[in-house]
Amino acid sequence: MKLKVTAWANASAIVTGVVYLVCSFGVSAFPAFSKSLAQSWFHGFDFNTIWNVAPRGNFVLGLISAVVGTWLVGWAFAWTYNKLVK
Repeated sequence: MKLKVTAWANASAIVTGVVYLVCSFGVSAFPAFSKSLAQSWFHGFDFNTIWNVAPRGNFVLGLISAVVGTWLVGWAFAWTYNKLVK
C-alpha cells in the first residue's frame, strides 16, 4: 500500500498544529503541572532556571516552525516509505 505523500504531510502538520495549541494552552492554564510533567520527561534537567509562564512573544513563530517542519518531515517520511514498498 502506497501513501499519498501530500495527504500524509498535511495530516502530520495539522495534528502537530493542534497539539502545539493544546500544549501552549495547557502551559498557560496549568503552569505548575506543566512544569512537573516537562521535568519528568527530561530526566535530570533542572527547569527551575529557565521556566517562565509569562506570555511568550514567540508563540506564532513556534507554531509556524513546528507545522512547517512537521510537514517537511511528513512528506519525506511518506516519500521514503513509498520508495521502500516497491
